[in-house]
Amino acid sequence: MIVSRRWVARLGAAAFALALLYPLSALFAHIGAWQWDAQVRGPALSSVRVSMLLTTVAMLIVVAIGTPVAAYIAHCKAEERLLWQAVLLIPILLPPLALGILFTLAFGPYGGVGRLLNHWGVAMTNSATAFVATQVYVGMGYFVLGAVAALDAVPPMLQKHAALLGLTPLKVFFRVTLPLARLGLAVALSIAWVRAVGEFGAVVVTAYYPSGMPVQLWVDLQSFGLPAVMPLLVIFLAVTLPLPWLAHVLAQRRSNA
Repeated sequence: MIVSRRWVARLGAAAFALALLYPLSALFAHIGAWQWDAQVRGPALSSVRVSMLLTTVAMLIVVAIGTPVAAYIAHCKAEERLLWQAVLLIPILLPPLALGILFTLAFGPYGGVGRLLNHWGVAMTNSATAFVATQVYVGMGYFVLGAVAALDAVPPMLQKHAALLGLTPLKVFFRVTLPLARLGLAVALSIAWVRAVGEFGAVVVTAYYPSGMPVQLWVDLQSFGLPAVMPLLVIFLAVTLPLPWLAHVLAQRRSNA
């Protein structure tokens, strides 16, 4: 009886997994020959370059700013940590389209900061700067919250022992805390990466040009239909799925070891 129940549970779990993975079968749907002529290929490859280059820049900024912020939050008292978590959740929970509109109003020519930036020649709409800034704003909360969890997982006793051996707090962080938290930080970064590179709602408002992959997919769908979307969709999935998937698998293997 116990064995039969176990198999029923396994079959149910297998059905659940198949249901989750079923949308991927659409890659083999019969929609006719995929379109990859010069009219589609040029803008598609340009969008790949834009997404990969500018998202990489955005993630470097996220790591550079978010890591020390996460280290600070990890050492805060419970009340202050709760306040920081509430702040970091705001950009995560804002609807993407609303976020894009608010971002444009705040940093475009309508806001005081936007007018100042425009006076300095920094365009915050339809520019590489606007693209990167939007992605930083979109991904920062995910990275910092994930980084805090990764830093919390480092045994405090090891850090105290390192300090007792004469290491400064900065050396303790770089020699002990950071190496032990690196896999968790990689998971946090992968989540921020996939969230930023896949952002459409906010980016289509703040930076329709230069077009990244999500915006170009929408343009191709509207202009040429599904056959023109599929090649770029495959590339899009190839650059968004493997990194977070591998990071999570490695993190789980380490936690179960």
